[in-house]
Amino acid sequence: MVANRDGMIDEAVIAQRFADVGPEFNERQRRLWAAAEARALGYGGVAAVSRATGISQDTIGRGKRELQDGERLAGGRVRREGAGRPRLTDADPTVLSDLERLVDPDTRGDPCSPLVWSSKSLGKLAGALVAGGHQISDRSVGKLLRSRGFRLHANAKTREGNQHPDRDQQFRHINETARCALAAGEPVISIDAKKRELVGDFKAVGREYEPKGSPVEVRCHDFKDKELGHAIPYGVYDIHANEGYVSVGVSADTSAFAVASIRAWWQHLGKHRYPTASVLTITADGGGSNSSRTRLWKTELQKLATEIGIPIRVCHFPPGTSKWNKIEHRLFSYVSLNWRGRPLESLEVIIDLIGQTTTSTGLKVYARLDPESYEKGIKVTDAELAAVNIVRDEFHGDWNYTIHPSHTAVISS
Repeated sequence: MVANRDGMIDEAVIAQRFADVGPEFNERQRRLWAAAEARALGYGGVAAVSRATGISQDTIGRGKRELQDGERLAGGRVRREGAGRPRLTDADPTVLSDLERLVDPDTRGDPCSPLVWSSKSLGKLAGALVAGGHQISDRSVGKLLRSRGFRLHANAKTREGNQHPDRDQQFRHINETARCALAAGEPVISIDAKKRELVGDFKAVGREYEPKGSPVEVRCHDFKDKELGHAIPYGVYDIHANEGYVSVGVSADTSAFAVASIRAWWQHLGKHRYPTASVLTITADGGGSNSSRTRLWKTELQKLATEIGIPIRVCHFPPGTSKWNKIEHRLFSYVSLNWRGRPLESLEVIIDLIGQTTTSTGLKVYARLDPESYEKGIKVTDAELAAVNIVRDEFHGDWNYTIHPSHTAVISS
């Protein structure tokens, strides 16, 4: 018997023994061990073991009955077959099928669905099931969903919309055009505008390390600051040199701004890196300020071609395929990573963060401020468009064309 000097049951010894071996027991083993201890102690043993271990007296009593009956469970089972709480699906056979109907994507637009156009949170799903006569909690809904292979997912940007029938052929055309130009040592650039950013202490997407309990404090609402304005980064990515050049505009993303950004790249980097260039090849999206349908884009390129004295060849990506443009994943994706979690408090901060973007593969990025004001809605007349010295490719001349320098006059910038 476990007793102290006064002959009383020493519960501390029982507690220590349980602490040593208890964590190794399963539910049944713990119950039987406690019952064996209590039976060895005799009168008052059940109460003493219960106080020392925290196991209820009812559980210890049940264990004593199992020891007395000599019950043994086959196959290492913890409980007798059929023991324990019944499964929810056994007690309510239709709950699973009703739950699957609620989360079926095909019923999202069904006017008979109780969750039509509603968020499918566990609470809302449980509420809909309860309204349908089931007794279930949101935690049980989560367990059922996981048992059926459901997991939390974010939206995945994979659909490109309706594909143009000449999509793949245009990809091959762009690839062959760029490959031949690079092989000849000619400049090939990928261009695009990054999304407009509010300047100021606004919440930035992403996180970065800060001292614990000291997050960067920003404004509660993202309303444009009239004094600080906004920033429009327009990028030029040199595919051969793995270099980016970003002009940060403060006005509007127009065709004039787009061509001004290309002009700035050529003046600061391009003409020095490619002094013997005979043609400048550009890959661009089919929309936006460098749209294949925009007249001002072509007249501004005509000015630039005449200024630099070499033809400018343009290949546009088909509709809905802008993510394939190299500037998106070779430049802008790394710029976004570099300033994640950082409020863009000023234009200087934006330019510094862009200019400090690097990669392990050697990417270099240069950035400049373009303070010019670019007017929106400029109309180009038929006569001005007809004056553009443009030669269209045989394949999709609306997407692939070359603008040659004007031989009649030199247009100043």
